[in-house]
Amino acid sequence: MQPEPVTAQAPPFRGPTMMTQAWRDAAFLHWAVDPADVAPFLPPGVRPDVHDGATYVGLIPFRMVGAGVSRGPAVPWFGTFLETNVRLYTVDDSGRRGIVFRSLDASRLAVVIGAQAAFGLPYRWARMSFRHTDGELTYRCATWTGGHRSVVAIRPGDPVEDELTTFLTARWGLHERHLGVPLYVPNVHGPWPLRRAELTAFDDDLVPAAGFPMLAGRAPDLVHYSPGVEVRFGLPWTRTELAAG
Repeated sequence: MQPEPVTAQAPPFRGPTMMTQAWRDAAFLHWAVDPADVAPFLPPGVRPDVHDGATYVGLIPFRMVGAGVSRGPAVPWFGTFLETNVRLYTVDDSGRRGIVFRSLDASRLAVVIGAQAAFGLPYRWARMSFRHTDGELTYRCATWTGGHRSVVAIRPGDPVEDELTTFLTARWGLHERHLGVPLYVPNVHGPWPLRRAELTAFDDDLVPAAGFPMLAGRAPDLVHYSPGVEVRFGLPWTRTELAAG
């Protein structure tokens, strides 16, 4: 089946809300790679999503703010933390575009344990910090196990809106396989307000450790910043439900 259209506007939301949250001060670093380098890391029934013949590996540090269950209030303290993820861009057999996470590092141990148990997501507990000083944003991450580290500093610039940035950031679901069951977890949010960004400091081994050693020491091809969006997640869909539309 052909992939669904690339659009900055979320598709109609189906079903109840599983959780709400806000993603703030997000940095988007992307590397163009051969789809063949990504395919081995994807669950069955999911393939690399491509733009002009390339797919992408993304490194995204941001602030998670005010996460809450269903449409309820934010969970105090536990609902606000720092996260950095390494993600891939995917499309499944039903044409649903989404992402697959290779790693997710978070500063709240309870969140790590809960996400691992509920969805089998590759969360890790990490020491993390965020600083916004004189127009420069700095994100630091160091995992408690494995010794992986990341330092990213950016300086946001002019607004940008084009087909490639929409392809990379307007992703309306997560492809995952948990306990042998293929899942798609939908989400909706407003269009990302995106800016180009200058990379002022970069020292990272999260991306190589996620299965892409060829990217070690290579500067990202694209760097963007967004002040963020408000997000709603729906309940997971199984492959049978996806096929039924």
